[in-house]
Amino acid sequence: MTPTLPFRVGHGFDLHRLEPGLKLVVGGCPIEHDRGCAAHSDGDVVYHAVTDAILGALGQEDIGQLFPDDDPRWKGADSSVFLAEAARRMHTAGYRVGNLDVTVVLQRPRLSPHKKTIVSNLARLLGCDPRQVNIKGKTHERVDAIGQGQAIACHAVVLLIVADEK
Repeated sequence: MTPTLPFRVGHGFDLHRLEPGLKLVVGGCPIEHDRGCAAHSDGDVVYHAVTDAILGALGQEDIGQLFPDDDPRWKGADSSVFLAEAARRMHTAGYRVGNLDVTVVLQRPRLSPHKKTIVSNLARLLGCDPRQVNIKGKTHERVDAIGQGQAIACHAVVLLIVADEK
């Protein structure tokens, strides 16, 4: 059993290859692009990284243990299912989001036009105010697989705080 602390911090990371003919979904937002994530589920790097950040802050199993990629139940799954389960576990443990900071590393397409939608999606799923969610898009300056448009990555850091007594 994880001891109740006034706050807990978690970090999550995810990376997927980008391949032609697949859909690109980032933070629950479908993005028009000539490539999409090669993954067992929908490959949403934001939802995967945030899920792992929350689970890590709670000291629980990671996304791969809870939703293994060799389990046919998760084939093509909408990653909001994974994030909703992490949020449920967070609330059950007596925590809420203090703040969430997300960095998506993607050479193209630009993330800027989609940031408000992604923030809104995250806030809704996590049950927090959108002002507690920050998302940044970074390129990889044409370096390595990400910079060559062959991959997408995401880092997420979450601060969980004890939920207010009601």
